[in-house]
Amino acid sequence: MQTPDAAPVSSSRMWEIPSWLLTQTATHAGRLVSEGLAAVDARGYHFRVLTTLDELGPASQATLGRRGGIHLSDLVATINELADRGYVERSPDPEDRRRNVVTITAAGRRQLRRLEKQLVQIQDELLAPLSPEERDEFAGLLTRLLRHHMRRVQG
Repeated sequence: MQTPDAAPVSSSRMWEIPSWLLTQTATHAGRLVSEGLAAVDARGYHFRVLTTLDELGPASQATLGRRGGIHLSDLVATINELADRGYVERSPDPEDRRRNVVTITAAGRRQLRRLEKQLVQIQDELLAPLSPEERDEFAGLLTRLLRHHMRRVQG
């Protein structure tokens, strides 16, 4: 395999190691997502919380963290940010008053649609060199890999 001219690596063998390629691509993807969402005054956690609430309904903070794969300390800060902007509401859980239930608001759904549009643009930039068929195949392969490794971690 030949190393691209603009490659920042001296060893062409690196371009033959899938884990290195994934790591480098993930770094670029993370940067593109962070910058793209920052342009609309948002973060990746905002999208994860809003889409989880939109798809799965109201949830306690602990359930929301598990569903979205967000550590509790990051989740609390994210919910605070979203609540301050009117995108989510917290209310006492009628089954356990010590716990809060988080619900997406109408404003939160509108913000989610804006974030989805922004993420489509980000994905287009990230996957620019791939055809639509290659993008589907790539996403399918990544999904297969991730599901395999998630099963191994979950037991």
